[in-house]
Amino acid sequence: MRLHLSTWTEVETYLQQSTGIIIPIGSTEQHGPTGAIGTDAICAEAVAEAVGKAAQALVAPTINVGMALHHTGFPGTISLRPSTMILVIRDYITCLARSGFTKFFFINGHGGNIATLKAAYSETYAHLADLNIPNADRVECQTANWFMSGSVYRLAKELYGDREGSHATPSEVALTQYIYPETIKSTPLDEGNLSQERKILGAEDFRRRYPDGRMGSDPSLATPEHGKQFFDLAVKDLTAGYLEFLVSE
Repeated sequence: MRLHLSTWTEVETYLQQSTGIIIPIGSTEQHGPTGAIGTDAICAEAVAEAVGKAAQALVAPTINVGMALHHTGFPGTISLRPSTMILVIRDYITCLARSGFTKFFFINGHGGNIATLKAAYSETYAHLADLNIPNADRVECQTANWFMSGSVYRLAKELYGDREGSHATPSEVALTQYIYPETIKSTPLDEGNLSQERKILGAEDFRRRYPDGRMGSDPSLATPEHGKQFFDLAVKDLTAGYLEFLVSE
């Protein structure tokens, strides 16, 4: 059930059965020479919609732009500052909490969002308490990174080993290929860009260290068939995670 395709009366009826909602969040950022700029949002949205169907949960509209300032040295990247993203998350949750939602399960597709999401939850809890919204003390948020679920992580290591890397990875590119096969690119990749340094100081530093946008990854290994495997595993893991989250105190 997708929030933006529902009526307010359908949402009101849903709230009589559940106060949980799934919120996909990703990023609009470069993913190397062969990865779609919308990869992180595309993957999060597809997984979230499938988890919603499996768990009979309401799925909110995708937050397509995240914290990707370190990618802004590449054309096409759009980013929120951490402070802006915190306010966006806070306002999303506040509006939904006013309606009666208390369990917010963010399915995330971008590693750069993780720290800001954690800060946003703390900001939101304090904000809701100040507003004296009913059940504010019952509001709880959780981040589920599809790419870090146990089954997905193990398959990526099995298929790609060290060539999975940490950005523009074959696993996320494969999932995007499965969802949108028309986006498959076959641009030759520079073998010399497989080094993976962890420290990044900003957009210019990122572009200097990783000229084509990848971080130790070899997305040429990706296939739509791999993407289907990742999709199925992520949906299974995150459906279980969401259902556990609903009953947690």
